[in-house]
Amino acid sequence: MSNGLFNCDHTGRMSGDARREQILQTAVDLFSKKGFKGTTTKEIAKAAGVSEAMVFRHFSSKDELYGAILHSKGCQDGFRDFPWNKNEDLRIAIREKDDFTVFYHIALDALNKHHTDVGFMRLLFYSALEEHELAERFFGEFVAQIYGFIGGYIEERQQDGAFCQIEPKVAVRAFLGMIIHHSLNNILWDKQRNILDISNEEAAKNFAEILMRGIRA
Repeated sequence: MSNGLFNCDHTGRMSGDARREQILQTAVDLFSKKGFKGTTTKEIAKAAGVSEAMVFRHFSSKDELYGAILHSKGCQDGFRDFPWNKNEDLRIAIREKDDFTVFYHIALDALNKHHTDVGFMRLLFYSALEEHELAERFFGEFVAQIYGFIGGYIEERQQDGAFCQIEPKVAVRAFLGMIIHHSLNNILWDKQRNILDISNEEAAKNFAEILMRGIRA
């Protein structure tokens, strides 16, 4: 029976695409809690309310299912487009070379994305610890683009004389390090925000300002 999140035909049965999406979402939840090695297709099927044969009808193996999650997140949920293709304020700031606003929006988009998809973030952490190829694929298909995008902007502003001559990738790593560490604390270690309780907007402003103070010429 549909829970309102998936499309059903007039008989109340899920369409093939809706069933596939249900299996994917269920797999993300289980993989994020138990890891790839600790999750079986039988458990995924049971949690999704389908037979294990139905899982294999949509995905020939657990590895294929794992890979489909990455593809789904990249193409449907915007991870691959994040952050420059969909944020008009960011595009305007880049065009006007408003440096603080550029980095503020990059940080805010990242923090919001982490906050709204904790399951996928946990899954990525697991995949890295288990040395599964998903972690390497995600880095190659997404994180490398982020380095190229932010690093390219820093290089352009260095040529303008606005930023000091520091290796752009070092600046990118420092900036992303603040963002990712903040999200890690909120997702894994300090869920009640006992150490630091601030909004994503406030965190983004502070991280952007710290970076600006470090790389301005």
